[in-house]
Amino acid sequence: MARPLPPLTWFRSFEASARNLSFTAAADELGLTQSAISQQVRSLEVRLGVALFVRKPRGLMLTDDGRKLLPKVGSSLDQLAIATAEFDTGPTEGLLTVAASVSVVRWIIAPRIAEFIAAHPDLRIRLLGTIWPDEFKAALADVEIRFGSEKQVGRGARRLGPDGLVAVAAAPLVGPLRDQTLIESVGTSEGWRDWAKLSGWRNLPEARLYVDSHGAALDLAASGAGVALTSSLLAADVVARGDLVQVGDATLPSTEGYFLAVTSTAPAAMEFAEWVRAGATPKVA
Repeated sequence: MARPLPPLTWFRSFEASARNLSFTAAADELGLTQSAISQQVRSLEVRLGVALFVRKPRGLMLTDDGRKLLPKVGSSLDQLAIATAEFDTGPTEGLLTVAASVSVVRWIIAPRIAEFIAAHPDLRIRLLGTIWPDEFKAALADVEIRFGSEKQVGRGARRLGPDGLVAVAAAPLVGPLRDQTLIESVGTSEGWRDWAKLSGWRNLPEARLYVDSHGAALDLAASGAGVALTSSLLAADVVARGDLVQVGDATLPSTEGYFLAVTSTAPAAMEFAEWVRAGATPKVA
């Protein structure tokens, strides 16, 4: 069984004392008493079985063992600081955390977020991109916008929409639909075969491009890669602007969709949720 490491505070006290060559200066830096620093360093020496400092009346001097240990401890503390810095969003006051499907972030939130920020100048927003419902279990968010079925997304989540599946392309089709590259999102209950049956199209081939989200399907369609069967909710704005064209008139009802849940009672969370609902109004039939 591996021997447990000494407490991190012992190493911090040693490193600060070694840099300053003073227990008093280390105490001021770490917000502890001089006695506490001295005791922690002494505990580390006893644990390691070596002397790390030579105590002198006017300060400290590192021993050979102390000089050997210092760069390793300093490097380790730096690595810990770097590793944890990415999780530091600053004070939580005034911070709104939103965990949302990456497709919703890309196609609904991103085009409008500037207006919400302008209306809430004192609010900081953290956006966490997700794809599947189980990813939200690790997200501590004030607002969640999940993709899935009503059963998957859990209680308290309201579907954005109405939302179905539409076929979209970057330009009007040249030639019949069966000659086009079809793009489909995997992991959903309905697909091109269901859309073709509803629309009356026959002899459609299998999709040639498969992606893991409706947003990615939209991106591929916008780049001219083919015809995407995707969420009418996400495609609404780009079709209304004429950036993409809808192929056929059919909107296939979809078992899965985008569901919004507010998990915080903070006014900012409520306002953000209502802002998303107002913006997520399909303009495609």
